[in-house]
Amino acid sequence: MQRRSFLRNTGLTLAGLGLLNKETLASFLKDPAWKIKMLTDDIGIFSEKGGTIAFLLTKKGIVVIDAQFPDTAPHLIDELKKKSEKPFKFLINTHHHGDHTAGNIAFKDIVEHVIAHENSKANQLRVATEQKMAPEKFLAPDMTFGNDGWKQKVGSEKIRTWYFGAGHTNGDSLIHFEHANIVHMGDLVFNRRHPFIDKTAGASIANWIVLLDKAIATFDKNTQFICGHSAEGYEVLVKAEDLKAFGDYLGNVLKFTEGEIRAGKTKEEIIKATEIPGSPEWKGGGIDRPLTAAYTELTLK
Repeated sequence: MQRRSFLRNTGLTLAGLGLLNKETLASFLKDPAWKIKMLTDDIGIFSEKGGTIAFLLTKKGIVVIDAQFPDTAPHLIDELKKKSEKPFKFLINTHHHGDHTAGNIAFKDIVEHVIAHENSKANQLRVATEQKMAPEKFLAPDMTFGNDGWKQKVGSEKIRTWYFGAGHTNGDSLIHFEHANIVHMGDLVFNRRHPFIDKTAGASIANWIVLLDKAIATFDKNTQFICGHSAEGYEVLVKAEDLKAFGDYLGNVLKFTEGEIRAGKTKEEIIKATEIPGSPEWKGGGIDRPLTAAYTELTLK
């Protein structure tokens, strides 16, 4: 339960809090399970678990980017209903991974359209088939776009999607709120966190680097970027220099892995590394994921 709701529903005042024991006090003064941060009067981000969600509130309706999980998406929906009585117009998926699309099902019958790149939809349907998911367990996009992207004006905001080719998967899109100059990058940026690189869905580290350079060139120095994930202590809201740093990190992953392969190292030996030379800011667990993907990419050439 959110702290504000707890206080409102119980009628507790700040003075009354002093009457509670320490355990009870700590239980509802701790940070809520989910957080909403408004970036403008109309655009915000939602965090709980899984990929970062962005949303737009307009007089014509609500737009949501990504949906996390079936147990977290309803928290977002409830909060947005408190902020607006307008209908849910569009749910846009940046890519197909479950921590971004499993929550689509919570929008069934309340959102007008679910939108994604055609490759993202194909990946989602493939995974659903492989995992033998029942149709009522997932909601696939009913509208798709190709490499030329998609444009839509909603209220006073203009939304445009961009596709620069394979990166984290072969279906990742960038979603630009043009008036606010905010871009949701999905999982095309992991802020100081080792990324998952889905080779089974056409990921390309080499083109991911090119893709990030294109993004930096496409948008301007004032653009704010929302990334799907960040390491502890880092924000999901980043700038162009963070895109550049992540591109450099990916380049260092390839450079390090290639050097180790030339030195005769096996994949098992390579993924035991504890740091990517040249990118010491990327710390913590999961370093085996990009190294495994890089090994696969380099040895299949």
